[in-house]
Amino acid sequence: MAGNDLSTPLGLSNKKKYLNLPLGLIGAGMITLLALTALVWIGVVDDPLGGEPTASIPLERSLDGLTARDFGVVEIRPTLPEQGEPGSQADGGRDETLGPRFEPKPAGEQDLAAQPEDDMPSLASGQGLSERPDARVSESGPHGRLPTVSDNGLRPLDIYARPVSQSFASVPKIAIIVGGLGLSQTSTQAAIDRLPPDITLAFAPYGSSIDRWMQQARRAGHELLLQLPMEPFDYPDNDPGPHTLLVSNTPVELRDRLSWLLSRITNYVGVMNYMGARFTASESSLQQLLGEVTQRGLMYVDDGSSSRSIATATASGLRTPFSHADLVIDDVPRPKDITARLLQLEGTARARGIAVGVASALPVTIEELARWSRDLEERGLQLIPISASIDRAGQ
Repeated sequence: MAGNDLSTPLGLSNKKKYLNLPLGLIGAGMITLLALTALVWIGVVDDPLGGEPTASIPLERSLDGLTARDFGVVEIRPTLPEQGEPGSQADGGRDETLGPRFEPKPAGEQDLAAQPEDDMPSLASGQGLSERPDARVSESGPHGRLPTVSDNGLRPLDIYARPVSQSFASVPKIAIIVGGLGLSQTSTQAAIDRLPPDITLAFAPYGSSIDRWMQQARRAGHELLLQLPMEPFDYPDNDPGPHTLLVSNTPVELRDRLSWLLSRITNYVGVMNYMGARFTASESSLQQLLGEVTQRGLMYVDDGSSSRSIATATASGLRTPFSHADLVIDDVPRPKDITARLLQLEGTARARGIAVGVASALPVTIEELARWSRDLEERGLQLIPISASIDRAGQ
């Protein structure tokens, strides 16, 4: 044996050993290995399409009626509008089929609802407030749709005002404006959902979903104002935002900035200053602003934040529908301080017959206003929208 090992070339003896294995045993082992591999594949990998490429698409509408877009899924539509359709090149508009934009959509690009005069929304008849701009009091502007007075004298103030019950004529009345809406999704949704519909909501002219919030607020029955950023004394260190109305603006510049601001949303009854201590103290600037506001059939609300404001006298001279806030409800945003302010507002209403308060859309403010308003009528007071705080006779 030793001799054979020495005379055999290196590596040859090992091959002979393997070749001496029974062929049946080798074949059985290979079959067993293949069978085990197949069983593992079937048991672990569940791919009935056998590796075929697949694609998933969102459903156009779910069982509860919500579209895929409602869940944050952007629909991709590869087809372009037909010739002459709105948004096509033949129509002169932009293509809206390529998904959402990241800038506020001008409210004027919404569908206009031209309702007959005898078919106006009425809360008394169970209908909600209008959510679309009325064609009679809307016109095209350089930046979108603008409010205007109709040919027969109808104003946005008349069309979009919330109806008020006349059965409490002798009851002291309180109007409350909650401002800063449209900037925070949480605060805006809370104000719309939790506050009574007679509380007026004031929207800032910024935000990517401002028109959607407007529609929700109107659907919930709220009357709306638009806040206009105006120059404070410490501008630009204290900057209200883009397109702020400045006392240094020429009449053309001021009109253009105002057109941009007024076109951000629709269906509002008037405007209210945001900051603006310097602007509201400038007679020439304020006269031009209130002149435009009056011509467009809107009301003006002074938020009462500046003691130098000459808005009351200017509005009276121009016959501008006007209201003035008596106090800021949440200048100290603590529950006990807000409660004290609301009690002060009640006292003003009982003494004068009507009182107006302004507040911000802070969580603590919304909570206190919701609690305070629950038994207001039982205490002999009536909550009214801001348009009902002015005497519009002869305006």
